[in-house]
Amino acid sequence: MRHIRSTLAALLLCASTGAMAQLPFAIPGLDKLSDKLGSKLGNLNLENTLGNLTKAAKDTDESEEIRLGQEFAATLLGAKPLAPDPALQQYVNALGRWLALQTERPDLPWTFGVLDDPGFNAFATPGGYVFVTRGLVARMRNEAELAGVLAHEIGHVLKKHHLRAVQKQAGMALVSDVIGASNRGSNGPHPEARAALLNVGRKLYVSGLDKDDEFEADRLGVVIAARAGYDAFGLPAVLQMLQAQNGSAGEFALLFRTHPAPATRIQMLDRQMGDRFDRLPGTAGETMERRLAQFGR
Repeated sequence: MRHIRSTLAALLLCASTGAMAQLPFAIPGLDKLSDKLGSKLGNLNLENTLGNLTKAAKDTDESEEIRLGQEFAATLLGAKPLAPDPALQQYVNALGRWLALQTERPDLPWTFGVLDDPGFNAFATPGGYVFVTRGLVARMRNEAELAGVLAHEIGHVLKKHHLRAVQKQAGMALVSDVIGASNRGSNGPHPEARAALLNVGRKLYVSGLDKDDEFEADRLGVVIAARAGYDAFGLPAVLQMLQAQNGSAGEFALLFRTHPAPATRIQMLDRQMGDRFDRLPGTAGETMERRLAQFGR
């Protein structure tokens, strides 16, 4: 566990220093994007879409939210370590942080990492920890697709989907007691209470969130990616790729088990997007190979 904690600390340091310092993103038309978004999105109100999170933040103190996220991130890293690829880790951190800056919660300790897992999946935890698998990154054809996936996970954090699900299943009192005891620097939470909370988290990542949470994260993912200057159709392109896959295949099995069918997600996004994003100056970005070369691979 101590090793996992140090891994999280190293990731956070990378996210806040070197990754941003070497950010090589030059997005065409970025200076005009806000005006374009405002005029093109019509009744898709960005403030309503991203939400006023002030009231939501009152439900659980932000420090407790972050602490819970660290616990869940440690659990994920305990199952799958980070991919031993510094350039890839730095790149995904940089891209994720750039996307997070476009949101209503830019000051969370956003931290992004790539798990050493050949499967195709992505995970978020409360407080701003986001992970994608090595297998997912390998299937991204361009930066806009990866941006769409990361933005979807960012949407889960913004709307506190995992936090709310854990509170619902474990009870708000247990969450507050366990995390509060850790934050107070006391002897810590009762081991059985902490184990019970982490078990709820593990089950959540195996069973998945409510389908409406996934649909909402899809909508937010499109908006966030567009705000960041990327082609808004990056995430839909990933969903179209998934639609053509065998959901029972090993690398896709967990994703298909924990998410609505790709065809349903595409249909829901199509209703929401319409033609609002058609003429935005979004870019597909670099290919994965060229971008990683810029990060020294």
